[in-house]
Amino acid sequence: MTKRVLAKHKIDRRMGENIWGRPKSPVARREYGPGQHGQRRKGKLSDFGVQLRAKQKLKGYYANITEKQFRNIYAEANRMKGDTGAHLIGLLERRLDAMIYRAKLVPTVFAARQVVSHGHVQVNGKRVNVASYRLKVGEVVSLTEKAKDLAIVIEATQSPERDVPDYIEADHKKMTAKLARIPVLTDVPFPVQMEPHLVVEYYSR
Repeated sequence: MTKRVLAKHKIDRRMGENIWGRPKSPVARREYGPGQHGQRRKGKLSDFGVQLRAKQKLKGYYANITEKQFRNIYAEANRMKGDTGAHLIGLLERRLDAMIYRAKLVPTVFAARQVVSHGHVQVNGKRVNVASYRLKVGEVVSLTEKAKDLAIVIEATQSPERDVPDYIEADHKKMTAKLARIPVLTDVPFPVQMEPHLVVEYYSR
């Protein structure tokens, strides 16, 4: 089992929330944090603690991307005109791994990163193996012929667990997906409440 797979369960327990909405989440069994002192970590958080938690939760949701990557995405969102928090969500949702996950071509965002890095994904017919590749509106993502027969892909497309959001046009027969528009926070089907405004406050200190 890889460090990333282990991390997703650790994140859930540390946050005390099932952040991906998966039935196998350990939070369904134990709502307290990991470690021998997990049950005692229920103290009231400071403002900084609340902001840090919001940042860790949002960062962890997108396959636990690195702090450097996340900070760079925030910095780019901050340079854009308008609501920085809204731009942050838009940039995160335009990641190739997030797109594959949202389109229900894979069961988890961790699986999405793996499928991309193994060269199973094409953008406008050209193979792309960088999970952080940023999609433009109208670009079409597709799986290679080999990937269409993968067990995780078949499982995801047949699962009733999630719905494809309306800013993505997915065709599970052809195994393709297109970004129809850049989403805002209320469009994104997060299983738990995400608070990008607190992330902005965290980095604005």
